[in-house]
Amino acid sequence: MIKDNQTSLNRFHVVLDALVTAASYLLAWYLVIGNGRARMLGRNTLEPEFYFAALILIVPFYLVLYSFFNLYTPKRVLGRRNEFGKILKANTIGVLVFGLVLYLGSKEPHLYNFSRRLVVYFYVINILLITAERNTIRIVLRSARSRGYNLKHILLVGYSSAAEGFVDRVKQNPEWGYQIRGILDDRKERGSEYNGIRIIGSIDDLDYILEQNALDEIAITLSLGDYEKLRHIVALCEKSGVHTKFIPDYGNIIPTVPYMEDLQGLPVIHIRHVPLNNMSNAAVKRAVDIFGSIVGIVLFSPIMLIVAVLIKLTSPGPVIYCQERVGLHNRPFKMYKFRSMTVQDPGKEKSRWTTRGDSRVTPIGKLIRKTSIDETPQFFNILKGDMSLVGPRPERPFFVEKFKEEIPRYMIKHQVRPGLTGWAQVNGYRGDTSIMKRIEHDLYYIENWSLGFDFKILFLTVFKGFINKNAY
Repeated sequence: MIKDNQTSLNRFHVVLDALVTAASYLLAWYLVIGNGRARMLGRNTLEPEFYFAALILIVPFYLVLYSFFNLYTPKRVLGRRNEFGKILKANTIGVLVFGLVLYLGSKEPHLYNFSRRLVVYFYVINILLITAERNTIRIVLRSARSRGYNLKHILLVGYSSAAEGFVDRVKQNPEWGYQIRGILDDRKERGSEYNGIRIIGSIDDLDYILEQNALDEIAITLSLGDYEKLRHIVALCEKSGVHTKFIPDYGNIIPTVPYMEDLQGLPVIHIRHVPLNNMSNAAVKRAVDIFGSIVGIVLFSPIMLIVAVLIKLTSPGPVIYCQERVGLHNRPFKMYKFRSMTVQDPGKEKSRWTTRGDSRVTPIGKLIRKTSIDETPQFFNILKGDMSLVGPRPERPFFVEKFKEEIPRYMIKHQVRPGLTGWAQVNGYRGDTSIMKRIEHDLYYIENWSLGFDFKILFLTVFKGFINKNAY
């Protein structure tokens, strides 16, 4: 059974992590001390026996850290990026505790002479080797599962769009190692199939099937109309001891990834998880925005000065164009841009797109729109707090009113500050491109925000976000 395999795999993981941690420490010792370089430089070094004895405390401590950060959960659940983040956090805490012990014990001769350089080397090497070890295990497991080994046998209870979605994903990812034994449902005819998975009986057959003790997991995938059976099904599953999970059939109602909150024992499901609703996350992002906008203003000030002079010399009218856009919490604000068009009637401009060969665009305007230089005054919007460095691009009120009726979930983008650049933009959805695809990318960003994600988007913007082939 998979449960026995998972237990054995976890034990193997612990042993392997212990060996890799010890190997990282010994390699760091060799690079810093063991090759004799430290003695040649005249540094005071401890005897090797003292460094080796420290492993008795270091290895168990790091294993406890890995366990604390849930690094022994099944790799079906733990993604590669998530796993690396946990490894990084665990090792960072480890090295901080290591350093704290050396600092507090600095009056003791052995700890005073303990190589700080070794600690830094160990930190870097251990992150690299533990990550390499776990990725190797991941590759081996996925290869084995793709060939039919280490499978998790699962039964679906209830036929619904959730059941279809689960079946589709399992079929597309054989490396997950799920083997769906069938579906129980009262409405579908026995023997009918979906994507190769058969209806093998009714929900009343669940009790008998559970008695056979041949399943690793039950997935409850009831349709909304069958939820009155949920209590009975859960009771049967818990009585049998088989691990049970619930896959709600709300895909057509709540098209997102919700999150659960415990309100003094009452589970509350939030329809949409927005990390930036957290005050600490919002404060960190705002601090980065302030710093980044100041840096941007300083770096681009020579370019902005040159562009301002060229606009003034080549076209009558103001240098800076203020256009009303809709921002955070649906509040309008004035967004700054370098004027790239001839001065026009504000009433007509509110509802017009810029098209290819648009006669309103000036010669200088074509250049600055193509290279996104016309957007650089928005660093001042960011400094003011109207915008962020990264976020969904803001739209004019006329089009907001139009799109909110035509595009599902369009208004969700206003739950965060609009950005100078965004996930949609670095993926090519700028200018005259699909609004639907743009919103899909904006929603993904909103629900998956992290500071690292912001830095990734800024990095991609530098290399492929400035030149806009769809800017006319």
